[in-house]
Amino acid sequence: MSSEVDYYELLEVERTADAGTLKAAYRKLAMKYHPDRNPGCQDSEARFKAINEAYDCLKDEQKRAAYDRFGHAAFQQGMGGGGNGFGGGAGFSDFSDIFDTIFGGGFGGQRQQTRRGADLRYDLEISLEDAFHGRDTTISIDVSAPCEACDGSGAEPGTGVETCGTCAGHGKVRAQQGFFVIERTCPSCHGAGQRIKSPCRTCRGEGRVDKARSLDVKIPPGVDEGTRIRLAGQGEAGPRGAPAGDLYIFLHVKRHAIFERDGTNLFCNVPISFTLAALGGEITVPGLDGSSHEIRIPAGIQSGKQLRQRGAGMPVLNSRGRGDMVVQIEVETPTRLTARQKELLEEFRATETGEECPQSSGFFSKLKDVWNDLTE
Repeated sequence: MSSEVDYYELLEVERTADAGTLKAAYRKLAMKYHPDRNPGCQDSEARFKAINEAYDCLKDEQKRAAYDRFGHAAFQQGMGGGGNGFGGGAGFSDFSDIFDTIFGGGFGGQRQQTRRGADLRYDLEISLEDAFHGRDTTISIDVSAPCEACDGSGAEPGTGVETCGTCAGHGKVRAQQGFFVIERTCPSCHGAGQRIKSPCRTCRGEGRVDKARSLDVKIPPGVDEGTRIRLAGQGEAGPRGAPAGDLYIFLHVKRHAIFERDGTNLFCNVPISFTLAALGGEITVPGLDGSSHEIRIPAGIQSGKQLRQRGAGMPVLNSRGRGDMVVQIEVETPTRLTARQKELLEEFRATETGEECPQSSGFFSKLKDVWNDLTE
């Protein structure tokens, strides 16, 4: 989604909307387009990011004032010439540049914050039994970690860092632009406020190196397809001692041979003989909990009938509750009969009155009436 779409249009609000209206509109749209509710949909992910960008700007009074005055150009490299009075392509490296222009400063004495490490994603496949009982497992990932040689500082052991002489440790420099003072990220230290005298030869001054890492993961009972587990601080290490990002583990549940899952309920098709369907009785269905569940079959049951076993389904995540097991009956017609079985069935057929199977007898009665109407 283009970043040039009007922020107010993205949030579906008027330009005069107050803070409460903006917040309510943001929550509604963020819930609608959240990646967890639209897994794999790139359009929803792009819309979600654009909505967050719009709200992040408009909820801040200073950013909103800058946006209302200059639009997207307030946060881009270069405001352009013309009617704004910023001819010559005066650039702005970040939000603070335009804020200093409009509001007269407030950012000059602060050092730019160090970049946090990136968040990482790991996809883990588990069985339905694992989702039922929960599981402790260990995963291995290749991820950047703090350099042990320099202890994450990026400086060669025995040396240190020095305050950047260009920005005096602030991470930013100022320049006069006509009537305005423009603040930009320091080109010498790239906003860190410090410079490394002798970069570490192991990590080349980054303060981090790639390495394999093993992590213990606890999967709670009741997880479902797409459940996300967050391991705080286990993502990519930040540069030069900056905080690490997070690791997000996305769970994928393998297809089961017997059960299909719908929320906390388990569904299974159970074929039964036509004699059991006619006379009734009981069947035993093993559950994922390891116990056997006795299901009573009422006499005369038909194919497609569902029988529910309360509390025999999946656990509710982070709760003591459980869903149900739903057994769908499929009546099987015998295909291999002995001579004696055929004889008994012939005797049964000879005694039929039509009341034994009211649906079939009713259907053929209606069919006969339709035929008579057509031939009259």
